Amino acid sequence: MIHFAVSLSVDEAAEKLIDAITACPMGLVAHINGQANCAQKGIAVPADQILEVFRPDYAVKVWAADKTAGIDIPLRIHLYAENGLTWIAHRPASRVFQSYANPQLDELGNELDAVFSQLLAALDAWRLSS
Repeated sequence: MIHFAVSLSVDEAAEKLIDAITACPMGLVAHINGQANCAQKGIAVPADQILEVFRPDYAVKVWAADKTAGIDIPLRIHLYAENGLTWIAHRPASRVFQSYANPQLDELGNELDAVFSQLLAALDAWRLSS
């Protein structure tokens, strides 16, 4: 798991990642704002957002390698507030696909790891040392 804190709010970090996703180019499949969704039900929770990220050509490659691996896409970036900090978490594709023991998925996982490293690097200027 990639896990680090940044000196931005969750909203600011999400905005920077969405800009990076667009520039990469990858696709923002979904932007889930748990805090906003809870607020609609009258429940107050700290900031919590999930960015689901993928691209159709990568999906086709996953399905061709192992149709059952489709359950594990899109990949996610989790942004949340805890103890006064904004945290970013991401499970690398190489780890997500590891359980399939499939060389094609291993290769694709490594390729996607590089893409997501590039996306997460959009936050490097605000990354806090751990």
